[in-house]
Amino acid sequence: MFDIEAVPEIYIETTTREWNNLLSYFDQNPKNEESIPCDFVFVKGEQRDTILNIGMRLRGNTSRRRPEGKNGEKHNPVNPDWHHVHFGLNFKKYVKGQHLRNLEKLNLKWFKDDGVYAREVYCYDLFERFDVWTSPQSSYCRLFIKIKEDNKWINYDVYQLVEPIDKEFVKNRIGKFNDSKGNLWKANWGADFVNTDRSRMGLENVTLTQTYQPVYDLKTNESNLESAKNQLVNFINNLNSKQGDEFKMWVESAMDVPLFLKTYAVNVICGMWDDYWNNTNNFYFYFDSNNKFYFIPYDYDNTLGTSLLMNDSGTQDVLNWGKSSNPLVRKIISIPEYRTLYINYLKELNDPEKDLFYYTKSMDRISKWHSMIRSYISNDTGEDMKIVDVPAGWGNCPHYRLLSTTNNYFKVRGENLP
Repeated sequence: MFDIEAVPEIYIETTTREWNNLLSYFDQNPKNEESIPCDFVFVKGEQRDTILNIGMRLRGNTSRRRPEGKNGEKHNPVNPDWHHVHFGLNFKKYVKGQHLRNLEKLNLKWFKDDGVYAREVYCYDLFERFDVWTSPQSSYCRLFIKIKEDNKWINYDVYQLVEPIDKEFVKNRIGKFNDSKGNLWKANWGADFVNTDRSRMGLENVTLTQTYQPVYDLKTNESNLESAKNQLVNFINNLNSKQGDEFKMWVESAMDVPLFLKTYAVNVICGMWDDYWNNTNNFYFYFDSNNKFYFIPYDYDNTLGTSLLMNDSGTQDVLNWGKSSNPLVRKIISIPEYRTLYINYLKELNDPEKDLFYYTKSMDRISKWHSMIRSYISNDTGEDMKIVDVPAGWGNCPHYRLLSTTNNYFKVRGENLP
């Protein structure tokens, strides 16, 4: 499904009435999670998957917006004003058991603030290359949407396919996770693993009239919320209270520490500043039924030189990446053997003999992807119509480039490792 060397096509068809409902839902509450029914076709080479009557909704946090027109406007079949947006697809929303190649859901992301069309794709690919199996998978696709009553398909063109982090994410990794019966949490801003206030733990509830998003949002076993809260509070208390050898013994039993450090080595070398360590944000975590904790990386579009909330993600000290008050990484790498392991993972990632992070390898990889997608960039939104090798304009390091040896982010980051 997630083939980084292919650009499959996705066709989504819905009615004018349902499309107008999608627009109206956004107007009532931009953060709503209401879906509309549509039909779906996935084409990759000679393979064609058709799934009728699936659910489609808008996604995104600060990036969420209307897919057409301005507030209050309905679909304009004569002179439409299309916009790139993130979509979430749910194959089983209206028909129980429907799926696409072991997936019940699929996320489609546009390349917001990423003129080089590569940052998040690169990061998830690097996680996979470095055997961080807790990372979601990702690749490219082309997206076409049609309003049934119109004559023309809307060419949204190059999008990113992203694996959702949900129950199926866990099930598809059985054999690596111990089981799929545990508690999966989404961590929103403020998830520091210090504060044990149970009111910050709950079940997200977003409707057309209200938005409730807890700091720690339980995604599985919702009926056992209190038990899940107890487990999380116990983890946080142990993390903060235990010291020295007692902490080392506890963390080795509570986590797969080498896997966590591999995850964080990729996170830091890619310049992910909007993360747990620096900004208590953008990650999931999972407790299996044996109480073992797994960190799940998430949302890597603002990376590779797109920097904020730290002076320069390319030169920031990798041993002092974020706030000292956030204990999860800091306490683990304060243990000498784990500090050494973390540094060795960073060095391995930047090994010029391995096809991982080293700047020539990374430049070649992105250039290869560009050769696949460049002819498809033009689209009916009129937005993001060319590949531009610059960070997001709102960042604080506009000088970084990914495909030039001058101010090359990969090269600078590699030269600023321990």
